[in-house]
Amino acid sequence: MKYYFNKTLHEDFEKVIDKVTEELKKEGFGILTEIDVKETLKKKLDVDFKKYRILGACNPPYAHKALEAEDKIGTMLPCNVIVQEVAKGVVEVAAINPMASMQAVKNEKLNKVAQEITSKLEQVVENL
Repeated sequence: MKYYFNKTLHEDFEKVIDKVTEELKKEGFGILTEIDVKETLKKKLDVDFKKYRILGACNPPYAHKALEAEDKIGTMLPCNVIVQEVAKGVVEVAAINPMASMQAVKNEKLNKVAQEITSKLEQVVENL
């Protein structure tokens, strides 16, 4: 089982960020955090890096269900989605596969929530 779902688009990086944000919203997710890896690496290490952002996506009702089922699951939240420029005008979007990351947790209630979130994130990537 792959630990992510991905899709490559031939579009402008910022437009892809907007598309991803919109598709996440359609599935009930908001962006809690946004990490600009390129900017951070330049600032902290003076390293030049490709355009790369990590979007910390959260679906509050499902986050609540997951936390009710397993109180330590917050260590695996939010659901990260990355957007990276792999070549000029070529952008890859990849989202975590919650089923893969939750395999380490033996909890049937959590498994059901992870299946539902997996389906939603797969749909986000598919719709891009």
